[in-house]
Amino acid sequence: MRQWTVDAFASGPFMGNPACVLEPMADWPADGWMQALAAENNQAETAFLRNTADPARFDLRWFTPTLEVPLCGHATLAATHVLFAELGLSAEEVIFDTRSGPLRVRPAGPAYEMDFPATMPQRIDAPPGLAEALGAAPEEVWAAQYLVVVLKDEAAVRALSPDIPRLNAVASAATQRGNVGVAALADPGRPYDVADRFFAPGSGVPEDPATGSLHCLLAPLYAAKLGRARLRFHQAYPGRGGDLDCEVAGERARLSGAAVTVLESRLRSPAA
Repeated sequence: MRQWTVDAFASGPFMGNPACVLEPMADWPADGWMQALAAENNQAETAFLRNTADPARFDLRWFTPTLEVPLCGHATLAATHVLFAELGLSAEEVIFDTRSGPLRVRPAGPAYEMDFPATMPQRIDAPPGLAEALGAAPEEVWAAQYLVVVLKDEAAVRALSPDIPRLNAVASAATQRGNVGVAALADPGRPYDVADRFFAPGSGVPEDPATGSLHCLLAPLYAAKLGRARLRFHQAYPGRGGDLDCEVAGERARLSGAAVTVLESRLRSPAA
């Protein structure tokens, strides 16, 4: 069984966010085997694909090293890249059936465009202890499936070094999982509109390098703030960085980014 490691939302190798993608299977292996492989891979997500009767439609599941998640953008992008670039899929688009509903992805020049559900977060008061855990004073706090913290400027976003266990505890008390996105308007002259980062200890990932699901919240939030539907985001993970083009269309967000294969491997432990 083959497996690829793909850098997603990446302008080149060793940028963006790595995800492992297994070649499509006829049936799901045992959940425990998939979780064990994701832990062995030790990337933010491992994507598992199952064939359907339609050659351009697949079932898709995502596992972090510690749990299965309901939505993952960068591993969906990585899975799409594997299907088209490594396995030679010939189709105008691919459809993934997931716990978040059908997700449509199509090649768009050198990138891929993903059609995801968009969620406008709700403004809330800052939870007790958030500023101390984050190490910065929030300008605004918003909540949906994640906390979203708006900071005063890009420099504040880049300078963050939060207390991860403490942040997990604070965020877990305020949302369904202890994950926190942080964002600010980009400095003047940047080739993007918003700089952000994502701390996901509630999903077993202290900091994620490039996160599609976060931008399903940030895109509608900043579209409303800036008064336009199309935005460019830079996720400022130290040493890597990921780039996402986003367009809000009603209750959907179109997330676009490129991907690069960096490794092909073959598993010697058969699926259970």
